[in-house]
Amino acid sequence: MRTPHVVVVMGVAGTGKTTIGPLLADRLGVPYAEGDDFHPRANIDKMSAGTPLQDDDRWPWLDAIGAWAHGRAGLGGVVSSSALKRSYRDRLRAAAPDVMFVHLTGDRALIEERMGHRQGHFMPTALLDSQFATLQPLEADERGVAVDVAGSPEEITARAVAALDGLDAAAPPAEAGPSPR
Repeated sequence: MRTPHVVVVMGVAGTGKTTIGPLLADRLGVPYAEGDDFHPRANIDKMSAGTPLQDDDRWPWLDAIGAWAHGRAGLGGVVSSSALKRSYRDRLRAAAPDVMFVHLTGDRALIEERMGHRQGHFMPTALLDSQFATLQPLEADERGVAVDVAGSPEEITARAVAALDGLDAAAPPAEAGPSPR
């Protein structure tokens, strides 16, 4: 029996973190936490107005997610967080050293189209360019996998589970599914 891991489902807005996260948690038999719920109201107001967050805005948010992940160590869990920069992931790992990442990747046009169909979300499509500009994909020494978001939520989740199952602690990030490029 494997020890449940804490998994951070990461990626730019519109990749499906809020859709895939709960499905992945269900498949892994662990609880899910919505990363957006950890944002202070000021961050949500900024993003709703189309203003990108600065690092100083993100640190308390990342610390709250890190505290949740730390509390789930050995128990397992899935949490969503854009975690776009290496420094953000480093901050999460500082709080929860064994955290693993599932980086949802995909074609910009597909992601923009999906964002256009979302209802009731505070992140406008206009911020997608800033998200892609900020994105630093997982590096070879980071424990995680990249999973393409083409296909149904169930297909994406199945690819994520398979990639996590095959993840070795010393292995570099693996690309699961069709290449996003």
